[in-house]
Amino acid sequence: MVHTFTFHYKSKPFHFLWDIESGSLHHVDYAAFLCAKERFGLEKNEKEQADYTAIPIVEKNEIMTELDTLVAEGSLDAPHPLQKFHKNTALVKALCLHICHDCNMCCDYCFASGGTYNTAKDYMSYETGRQAIDFLLKNSGARHNLEVDFFGGEPLLNFEVVKQIVTYSQKRAAQLGKEILFTLTTNCLGLNQDIINYLNENMENVVLSVDGRKETHNGVRHSKSGKDVYDKILQSVKDFRKVRGNKKYYVRGTFTADNLDFADDIFYLNDQGFDQISLEPVVLPLDHPLAITEAHVETICKEYERLAEGYIDRRKTEKWFNFFHFMMDLEHGPCINKRLTGCGAGTEYLAVSPTGDLYPCHQFVGEQEYYLGNVVEGILYPEIREKFACTSVLDKEHCKDCPAKYYCGGGCSANAKHFTGSIAGQYKVGCELIRKRLELSLAIACIESLE
Repeated sequence: MVHTFTFHYKSKPFHFLWDIESGSLHHVDYAAFLCAKERFGLEKNEKEQADYTAIPIVEKNEIMTELDTLVAEGSLDAPHPLQKFHKNTALVKALCLHICHDCNMCCDYCFASGGTYNTAKDYMSYETGRQAIDFLLKNSGARHNLEVDFFGGEPLLNFEVVKQIVTYSQKRAAQLGKEILFTLTTNCLGLNQDIINYLNENMENVVLSVDGRKETHNGVRHSKSGKDVYDKILQSVKDFRKVRGNKKYYVRGTFTADNLDFADDIFYLNDQGFDQISLEPVVLPLDHPLAITEAHVETICKEYERLAEGYIDRRKTEKWFNFFHFMMDLEHGPCINKRLTGCGAGTEYLAVSPTGDLYPCHQFVGEQEYYLGNVVEGILYPEIREKFACTSVLDKEHCKDCPAKYYCGGGCSANAKHFTGSIAGQYKVGCELIRKRLELSLAIACIESLE
């Protein structure tokens, strides 16, 4: 299936044809854009129809011949290569360790009920962490590179156990000829120079939570003492950035209905010296005052366009940066598993509660209907895991003709469940925003290749 879209940069229109199945992107002139809509039965508005009619017949025929050639080559209107897909449930490659269910901040949009996930304020013991690592190594098959994310709550509240788990993991993995790569996500309130140095030396990636400008951040993220801690957090993140060099990190924030001008928050973070930035749309019940709803989608899409134009401009200067949702690999793209099932929740990626219980991902922790087992006994309810293994973009009707289906893998299972009651359901707001980000990512990649 062919998807067409237009992006305006510096008031100049760039027209694109995106082949969903082959992953081929074609930057074309306006006449070819209109002919492609005609050739592939895509809707044209009134102006486009008039402009198409005005194209000289000789030019139309030449363009249609070129389009037919691209179809014959398989780069346009390519056939669907797969009819069915089943994820491997015998392999685990990544664990999200909830190192504690406690937090030293209280954020208005927290999906985890203040870091507790509606459970007791448990802290993972070293023994439980060791058992989780043993479970991962035992169930990783022949895979060499494994991943462990330290999550919370706030992981720095249980940092000594984090260090103990890392030490054990490195020793045990080496004995088995494997390697475990670590990520830690922190609100940065507990960062000091010793912790910064440790994270820099031992973490493959570090995710640092800052929502952007001071007024944005303080509007939704609060210390439990009520004190304004933004300046302390920002300085700690800057201190980390100084020692990080070229190693992986992200300054990661959240935007809500209260800051739909979120591009300014991203530009502000870039102005502070950060070159790896992610800002995610909040996901909340629709009656929450900070929730993003379908009524906000048009405004957000326009804001993404404003961000994209500024992004291209800044990447030509000393303020070059990566924005997570605009990073696009046109040469290779995601692997087949990620294309069809997204993050791998419930199969190759599992979450571990502080007490060692296993769940499909961090957002399902504490939901008993998704309890899979524990790190000592292993998977006790394989039928739950099987539901995730059988759920792919090939089985979701709403994914069938979506241009972004192979780049989101069918969307977040947790969001789908929480909004529709089914992991195979559709979180419509998320779908619309993902489609827009894909179009902009493709346009950015093309425009940058032309300059």
